[in-house]
Amino acid sequence: MAKPGVKSYTAYLFILPFALPFLLFSVWPLFFNLYLSLMDYFVVSGATAWNSFANYLELSANIYFAQSLKNSLLFLITVPILQVCALGIALLLFRRLPGITIFRAGFYYPVIIAIPIAGIVWNYFFAYQGILNGLLSAAHLLPDGQNIGWISDEKIALYSVMLFSIWKNVGYYMVLYLIGLQRVPQDLIDAARLDGANVWQVFWHVTLPALRPVILLCTLLSTIGALKVFVEVLVITGGGYDTLTLLFFVYSAAFTFAEFGLSAAASTVILAMCLVIAAILFKFLGEDGAWGKGC
Repeated sequence: MAKPGVKSYTAYLFILPFALPFLLFSVWPLFFNLYLSLMDYFVVSGATAWNSFANYLELSANIYFAQSLKNSLLFLITVPILQVCALGIALLLFRRLPGITIFRAGFYYPVIIAIPIAGIVWNYFFAYQGILNGLLSAAHLLPDGQNIGWISDEKIALYSVMLFSIWKNVGYYMVLYLIGLQRVPQDLIDAARLDGANVWQVFWHVTLPALRPVILLCTLLSTIGALKVFVEVLVITGGGYDTLTLLFFVYSAAFTFAEFGLSAAASTVILAMCLVIAAILFKFLGEDGAWGKGC
């Protein structure tokens, strides 16, 4: 109940500083994008013409969109790898040892490096006469004069971008898992050990279920990030056909070919995919999800 003299609409004044930018920069662009996906947009004149679902039909026949969809779905391979690596590192670093903070900072350091700067370094690393091939040759793992084109070979270029993405982001999810591990009830761990549970049983039946909200968050963020990968491709390979992703297709359609309606339709497809995947993750990992019932 409001205090005397305080109007009910006062609450809206407090949320206005957040609500106004949110409506202006998030909700409005979302609905305008949906509107634009059903239009032919002429950027010079600013005119639009209704074309029903023609943009979506064009997407279904566009070979570049098909390739970008395939590559983006393939990029989802990074999601379980990121989660396993981040959780493993967090478990190793979740110890009170002298100097452990330095190791935590070392794993997190790639997160704060700007992607273009990190991409320049990794381009030297992946170059045909670069560091990686040099190390493999020094270890006699490559025949003389037969270097691997890590970013020029269409069969492995996308996997090189995946490796870069994993290196760049694993520290971020490691920190989230470290925070989650601090919230695991110690009394449950002690009780399990008193009951004779070994390290693996404690992890599987106590630690992992307690981390389920963090696992849901990290999996959701990394999945959306994998579907929206763009800058990594731009700085590593330049966005060739073999590494074309959905968001790169959206960018190219709009700002290279001025097909804004087609670009909006593609971005709407990305939004739909993110929503479907989010629903599946909540169905499985949510509070009442299938995993919780099986634990």
